[in-house]
Amino acid sequence: MSPAEALLRELVRAPSVNPRDRTGPGEAALAVAVRDWLAGHGVAASIREVLPGRPNVVAVVPGRDPRALLLVSHLDTVEVEGMTVDPYAGEVRDGRLYGRGACDAKGSLAAFMLAAAELAAGPEPPCTVVLAGVIDEEHRYRGVLGLLEDLPVPEVAAAVVGEPTGLAAGIAHKGVVRYTVRTLGEAGHASRPDDAVNAVTLMTRVLAHLDATTPDVPHHPLLGAATRCVTRIRGGTGPNIVPGRCEIDVDRRTLPGEDPLEVWKRDREELARLLPGRIELDPPFTVDYALGTPADSPVVTGLCHVLAARGLDARVHGMPFCTDASKIARAGIPAVVFGPGSILDAHSVDESIVLADVRLAADLIVDLVREDACG
Repeated sequence: MSPAEALLRELVRAPSVNPRDRTGPGEAALAVAVRDWLAGHGVAASIREVLPGRPNVVAVVPGRDPRALLLVSHLDTVEVEGMTVDPYAGEVRDGRLYGRGACDAKGSLAAFMLAAAELAAGPEPPCTVVLAGVIDEEHRYRGVLGLLEDLPVPEVAAAVVGEPTGLAAGIAHKGVVRYTVRTLGEAGHASRPDDAVNAVTLMTRVLAHLDATTPDVPHHPLLGAATRCVTRIRGGTGPNIVPGRCEIDVDRRTLPGEDPLEVWKRDREELARLLPGRIELDPPFTVDYALGTPADSPVVTGLCHVLAARGLDARVHGMPFCTDASKIARAGIPAVVFGPGSILDAHSVDESIVLADVRLAADLIVDLVREDACG
């Protein structure tokens, strides 16, 4: 069994489903497994609690330059219901390892751990490396925010955030703002609908408007268009009652340079004009910022260089999903998204990853550090 297979199997066998603010074991067992594996391979690591019973794990490989390259991958996974493979067996078939989190993002975590162990074995790397496994990426991003408040080094020059990018360099991704829209009707008896105001009927006007319009934002060269879509609808209290209220949830994907809260305010004004006095928008229940790292940042050019040296795709890409990288970038740290696996396999019923790509990702990170990713 290869080191990559043995490690990734160990990580997959440690359940780490995000409890999403409910009670549950969360990521603690995985954090301990990561710490212990790293300690057994010469890398000093510590557990740092972010939420009760839900810790990050952070390790440091000292380098000649105290400035650090930050390697971040998340510990948590989505739920396992409906999976067609054993979510925790770590079964290997035809060079792929199956299980929840194998692709998103324990494959990246394993690659970063293998790289850290190799770098710690010497010679001393040109820059310090900080490896962090963080909680809560799949829900409210509190792990990476906690990490940024508790960095173990005085200066972080750049970051690589592990996600399934197919070993491509991701320098941009969309952000998101999600909010609830409510139409306000007047409930009544279904036998006399003309004496009531049907909130569901009002909502059909909102749905038609949202379907017929697009955000007035210039396209991004790597990400394309900003988008807005309805993801949930709720309305009505009984089969013989004209509904007085109806609600939808809207998912608005933002582009680099857009402020999600300003986007929500503009949407609120736009929809208020559609149904004056009959509509309200709740404050956003999800806010996340887009990522737009300059292509000439040293960590980006360094990663593209090592990709090219191994005959891989050395172009920069935009990613369709949100990541912890945007929070790191907002803290002033240039960040690139990179890791093995395909986003098409993430969250899937038979989630898996090619083991050879996990090993290759580790080699690429070692190459990047050896070529001094801190510039």
